[in-house]
Amino acid sequence: MQPMGNERPGPPNFPGRPASSPFGAAPQTTMPSPQTTMPFLSSGPVVGSDAFGYRAAAAPPVRFNGPSMSSPPASYPSSNLGAYQRFPSPNYLSTAQSPGPLRGPAYTGQPGLPPPTLPSMGQQPVLAPTVAARPFQIPPVPMGPPTQNVNPTPPRGNIPPSAESSFPALRPVLQSSLHGYPSRQPIPVAHVPPPQASPFHPQQGFVPPPPGGTPVSLNSREHVPYTSAGPPLGALQGLVEEFSSLTVGSVPGSIDAGIDSQALPRPLDGDVEPSSFVEMYPLNCHPRYLRLTTSAIPNSQSLLSRWHLPLGVVVHPLAEPPEGEEVPIVNFGPAGIIRCRRCRTYVNPYVTFTDGGRKWRCNICALLNDVPGDYFSLLDASGRRCDADQRPELTKGSVEFVAPTEYMVRPPMPPLYFFLIDVSSSAVRSGMLEIVAKTIKSCLDELPGFPRTQIGFITFDSTLHFYNMKSSLTQPQMMVVSDLDDIFVPLPDDLLVNLSESRSVVDTFLDSLPSMFQDNVNIESAFGPALKAAFMVMSRLGGKLLIFQTTLPSLGIGRLKLRGDDLRVYGTDKEHMLRLPEEPFYKQMAADLTKCQIGVNLYVFSDKYSDIASLGTLAKYTGGQVYYYPSFQGDVHKEKLRHDLARDLTRETAWEAVMRIRCGKGVRFTTYHGHFMLRSTDLLALPAVDSDKAFALQLSLEETLLTTQTVYFQVALLYTSSSGERRIRVHTAAAPVVADLGEMYRQADTGAIVSVLSRLAIEKTLSHKLEDARHTVQLRIVKALREYRNLYAVQHRLSGRMIYPESLKFLPLYGLALCKSIPIRGGYADAQLDERCAAGFNMMVLPVKRLLKLLYPSLMRLDEYLVRAPVADADDFRNFLKRLPLTAGSLDPKGLYIYDDGFRFIIWFGKMLSLDITANLLGVDSSGYPELSKFILPELDNGVSRKLMGILKRLRESDPSSYQLCHLVRQAEQPREGLLLFANLIEDQIGGAGGYIDWIQQIHRQVQQSA
Repeated sequence: MQPMGNERPGPPNFPGRPASSPFGAAPQTTMPSPQTTMPFLSSGPVVGSDAFGYRAAAAPPVRFNGPSMSSPPASYPSSNLGAYQRFPSPNYLSTAQSPGPLRGPAYTGQPGLPPPTLPSMGQQPVLAPTVAARPFQIPPVPMGPPTQNVNPTPPRGNIPPSAESSFPALRPVLQSSLHGYPSRQPIPVAHVPPPQASPFHPQQGFVPPPPGGTPVSLNSREHVPYTSAGPPLGALQGLVEEFSSLTVGSVPGSIDAGIDSQALPRPLDGDVEPSSFVEMYPLNCHPRYLRLTTSAIPNSQSLLSRWHLPLGVVVHPLAEPPEGEEVPIVNFGPAGIIRCRRCRTYVNPYVTFTDGGRKWRCNICALLNDVPGDYFSLLDASGRRCDADQRPELTKGSVEFVAPTEYMVRPPMPPLYFFLIDVSSSAVRSGMLEIVAKTIKSCLDELPGFPRTQIGFITFDSTLHFYNMKSSLTQPQMMVVSDLDDIFVPLPDDLLVNLSESRSVVDTFLDSLPSMFQDNVNIESAFGPALKAAFMVMSRLGGKLLIFQTTLPSLGIGRLKLRGDDLRVYGTDKEHMLRLPEEPFYKQMAADLTKCQIGVNLYVFSDKYSDIASLGTLAKYTGGQVYYYPSFQGDVHKEKLRHDLARDLTRETAWEAVMRIRCGKGVRFTTYHGHFMLRSTDLLALPAVDSDKAFALQLSLEETLLTTQTVYFQVALLYTSSSGERRIRVHTAAAPVVADLGEMYRQADTGAIVSVLSRLAIEKTLSHKLEDARHTVQLRIVKALREYRNLYAVQHRLSGRMIYPESLKFLPLYGLALCKSIPIRGGYADAQLDERCAAGFNMMVLPVKRLLKLLYPSLMRLDEYLVRAPVADADDFRNFLKRLPLTAGSLDPKGLYIYDDGFRFIIWFGKMLSLDITANLLGVDSSGYPELSKFILPELDNGVSRKLMGILKRLRESDPSSYQLCHLVRQAEQPREGLLLFANLIEDQIGGAGGYIDWIQQIHRQVQQSA
């Protein structure tokens, strides 16, 4: 079968060849004992962190505290965390005298002595300044002519990659030793003016792209840029060295850490999209569509090997546009879409026109292409097209092209929704069946694609039930198939119907569905045969398959058994097997479903084991999603299920989609992380994708040294819209190539880094122990901070300080939050196996903003706001409710608090809260509380209740992608208080897992071990 390509199958950007790991470890050198001073070796001028004559040896493996391990001993030397300090500007010598910004190596001699600094180029030895500054201008680097011939790589077929190829585990790395978690603090930044000149190393520092971002060896007339095609060079002059520090001074014999926890850095403003990158490249797509882990690309393999954090991007192709903006739609008509004939890049703001407008140069591969006659335009005196302002594809980083018929291998499919519903006794008893039927009916008028929309149903318990909904019928005909070994489909042409034509029959069916099975006592589940039947019905057209499952599959193919109850497996090399599919049937079915353009969304309701590790594979490889409702009760969880299902049915969906991401010469994408099927080396198959899905990719360098000054990225998503139009959504971005590690740190994006790290950690749990995944997260943070510390050579007077870049001040906290997140925290007793797997599937698809909120939720005090004057607008609400640190110390017994992680609300009632507030919110007198575990918060006829319901409504409206169900808990109500709230206050010590302060201390000690 021909692939439904986001583009037609063709060669990748450049011939692929094995690339070294983007996280290659620095060469290890055996260190002398701490009492011996290591001689510095140099054969010439030494600059920056290249000046180090050795690398520190790795420390012994870390022991990450799990629930079965003791908490850190009280005998640790506690730390005094002073206020943030400003570092004085060094006294630079004059330009004539200056030996350049020297950066000394990590000094391991006597701590009280300043480290020696190398003399350079005959100069007298000088002490390294506290903060090393760097020049910003470099001479252009000529680039050779572009390659004229690329050997295509034959695409692979639609065979599902193994779990390892889709979710590659992290490469084993050396780990440092440590006992608990540590903690930390933000600090004012020291601004140091750059020196006027540097006598050597012209490539040190930020490398600005040439105008238009094209190779500098090309004739200037051939690449005149559009307005703001690159960052203004003057803006680069203002860049200064910035770093922050946290004082961690030991007080021997003291148990108190001496740290002001209120001063620790916390992301209380939520995710902040990078702005400097947008300012440098205003023609880039908005960061919500594409975010780089650092918007400064290393120019060499050696520089990349010192960047110990992920190098990659997070792509959110169908993200909601920024407020007040829309993605422009471009229709080229008979001229066809303008693309590079070699690398197939789409025309974008960074291409340049030459030869009087008759040719254009590709910004990805530098090939000169002819301009079709229908697209021709004269150039003005600056070389800019005269019609550029009327061409969104030349002025906007995000556009949507209308694809001609050559981009189709079949007519565009109609929107198709097929429902596979469990009707066993547990589904009826829990209320799931009734809620699902009513919600589907309420959404029929809002399903996209009218009047082309198709719909169909199969229900199952120990048998399969098909429904003929032909428009000529007055009510549906039910057909039962009990032979599970040889599945066949009765009346295959009448099981999928046009919704507009058969609307009355569908309405009748949904009205009668709950009563049809209300007395069902069947507890079996023939889910596997039902899945095969649904595939047979849908295979001709494709579409979205929504599965509602309440019972562990027990009959026919694909039946599963209980597992995960053997405690002896945890902590062994076999532990990860519990998180992998037990039955290969589901992975093979996922491959078949993807080939036929069928995406699966899985709704699991159970108070018992459901083996989401196996069932979730269906969503994982078809671009779908897993919704998990543990201990589902219709009266409690009704609103959440209604909202989740309604959004799933009514949100705009891209059908039969594929996505490819191109990048400039010298770099390539090596690994992909998310829910998709990898159809060829770089083509992601997405049968049904929507605005709630994001993907992460890792980059590597193909060449030892990059000769370009700018790297370009282009995301192309080819899909069928619900209206039946084939479209291509294209996002284009540019990033500078730099030769300075410090610039990579300054341009780092914590949100993107955490998104990639979380996906890597979750994938590692599929092949390693949970403890190994946590160790890997911690070790990458430690290595990055150690490299940054060495970069600035501040160890001789700042040995008690933790040095980190301002851009990564929240990284340690997010690392701690990731290690305490449900997919990788603790061990057997810390999360149910199904809960752990469902959370992992969920985090793999989350966009950056939602993921960061899930890792570090908001905690706000409500009672002070509720008792104010009744008039309250949205601005007043936002200004008055301030986010608080996630620690029990933030909770006042006299207060009312709300915890919001984007998926649920937890409202905490202090035991000394005003009785009037309690009565107004719960509708009870002051004599006592109702049973809060099953209590639904009502909207009562009083100002306090109305204001609280208004707050909840606004919080939900701020992110409609999920509905936060409200859980009420009273102070000292055990065990609910501990399970619901205290287990999620990540800054506190929980069981054997340390808190924020412990985590910072631990990271600081590890950084110093080899600094």
